[in-house]
Amino acid sequence: MSRRAGALILLLAGSAAPLAGEPVSGYQLLSPEMQEMQDDEFTNPGMLTVEAGRELFSQPGLNGQACADCHGADGERINPGRIAAYPIYDQERQQVLTLRAQIDACRDERLEEFPEPYESQDLLALETFVRYLARGEPVQVDIQGPLAEHFERGRELFETRLGQFNFSCAHCHQVYPGFRLRSQTLSQGHSNAFPAYRITPGRVVGLHRKFIDCFITLRAEPYPVGSQEFIDLEVYSTARGNGLPIETPGIRR
Repeated sequence: MSRRAGALILLLAGSAAPLAGEPVSGYQLLSPEMQEMQDDEFTNPGMLTVEAGRELFSQPGLNGQACADCHGADGERINPGRIAAYPIYDQERQQVLTLRAQIDACRDERLEEFPEPYESQDLLALETFVRYLARGEPVQVDIQGPLAEHFERGRELFETRLGQFNFSCAHCHQVYPGFRLRSQTLSQGHSNAFPAYRITPGRVVGLHRKFIDCFITLRAEPYPVGSQEFIDLEVYSTARGNGLPIETPGIRR
């Protein structure tokens, strides 16, 4: 074991008992003040991104159509259960589609807009708004069929030791959840709050950006946002939290 990895373990020593059993949302590990901030839409900073997405939802594309023309002015015709099922495997495209990728594809095909970079702020805002519409809906990713292969690839990456610390995602989120690392309590690593407002950078971030931050913490070279590796990791990390309610926009450190 490297000296750096040993130092990281020492930071975990003497912490509270780890979480075990059924999936537990990171919300349960927040302070009462942060829980209150998440629950109150007037104090939740992530609601600014929701409102930005709401405006884009009604903004006409190049052909004069808008998302709202199909889905209702406030998305009232969107089925929350379908949102809770993402990522999905799209048979027509023969690929995995995250919710963000689906939104971009709809804008391309229905509004005749140009495809956006995966980390586009417009796509982030739209994803946040659409996920917000499914708030409270239990996550239910179907990992049968073609998605099973991507789930297993995501599991493999989740369990692979990375970086100078030689730790994996599983070390923090399966072995040590409930323990404290520096000033925060490690969660089980579920994605039901994302896109989420993160206190540390002071902005709403998507799940792949959170993956990058974790890789950097382990001093590992991250994959690009929107890469197949991170899409597979999203499939796994989302499906392992099946049954947890969508909390977007959640509050996380």
